[in-house]
Amino acid sequence: MGTGRRLKQEKPGVYLISVQPDSPFHGLEGLKHMESAIVPPIYDPSLADEDVSVDTDEAWAMVRRVAREEGVFIGVSGAAAIVATIRKAAAIDRGVFVTIIPDSGERYLSERQMGKE
Repeated sequence: MGTGRRLKQEKPGVYLISVQPDSPFHGLEGLKHMESAIVPPIYDPSLADEDVSVDTDEAWAMVRRVAREEGVFIGVSGAAAIVATIRKAAAIDRGVFVTIIPDSGERYLSERQMGKE
């Protein structure tokens, strides 16, 4: 919220996208399904210009893809952000995207999802 608010102050034309799990029963650690979650007081639903929902399996597949193709071990919430970014980028002809990857993948090494593919 703080980063988004500051970006809007400095560059009012910035388009902010929030990323949320697509269901209340998800496996995206660090993200909240806002329709069913206890909403933290810091959350301002009017700040983001758009909300994008991401499927858990799609995010876990992106964790593995980024590790394999880029050699960067990100966490599942960061992978969800990349999934949303790729979707949005595919829908426009021209633009600049900045995606914040808020976690690393080391804490997920024991997750059963890591071995899937």
